[in-house]
Amino acid sequence: MPASRNKKNLEVQRSDHTTIRYTVSGPAEGPTLVLIHGWACNRGDFDALTDHLPANYRVLAVDLAEHGESRSTRDVWTMEEFARDVAAVLEAESVDTSVVAGHSLGGAVAVEVGRLLPDNVSHVVALDSLTYLSLFPAQSQEQTAAMVHMFREDFAAGVRGLVEGGSPAGFDSALKNSYFEKMVAVRQPAGLRSIEGLVHWDMDAALRETKQPITVFAIRPFATQEAIDRYGDRFDIVLVDLGSHHFPVEAPESTAKLLASVTTE
Repeated sequence: MPASRNKKNLEVQRSDHTTIRYTVSGPAEGPTLVLIHGWACNRGDFDALTDHLPANYRVLAVDLAEHGESRSTRDVWTMEEFARDVAAVLEAESVDTSVVAGHSLGGAVAVEVGRLLPDNVSHVVALDSLTYLSLFPAQSQEQTAAMVHMFREDFAAGVRGLVEGGSPAGFDSALKNSYFEKMVAVRQPAGLRSIEGLVHWDMDAALRETKQPITVFAIRPFATQEAIDRYGDRFDIVLVDLGSHHFPVEAPESTAKLLASVTTE
């Protein structure tokens, strides 16, 4: 078993009565890795993974606004605004350079952090993110309206659809149910508004302005050839067989090794 890191829980204040809470572990002088959870999840998803990272790494795990322990009364729920949550943490911790890794929606936020802080982010990592062509690239007005309508009309059904869609055939039903129960309980109205923010995000525009290298670790059954053909020359797509869309929770040691492979001194 890995040795548990000494973690400190801290917070930083932003405008609009926004308090961003985050966890820091590791030496201040080590290579810095920033971890961003997915939609309706929280920074606790990275607890086990963090313990498997090299001891010399400085790790920051961030709860985005109205996720986990972070709170906000704001009414802007874009990927860009979530990136400012992360940027506030990097500023508070005086981070000069870092690798920023995000799971799912967090991958979109990681791209935006890279765009926002070109001098402070050396590499962007997406964990089973960016390659879902029905969600991440900008959709037609009709497709966007249909997705938003689905979540507004039956939020629980929308969440269930995401969980099922991210689970390979024959996947553990108990785990699927646990993900559903956690995600459907996301604080509102932020849960609905942030999924709308993701649906309206223009990934291609963001990618054009994000200059750092981007690595995507994608679950093999869900990375279509169409996605690989479309984005293979923009980011490095590495196919993995580590479970479901939530593989950072299911395979923390293997995920830590993947992150360590792109995080250097």
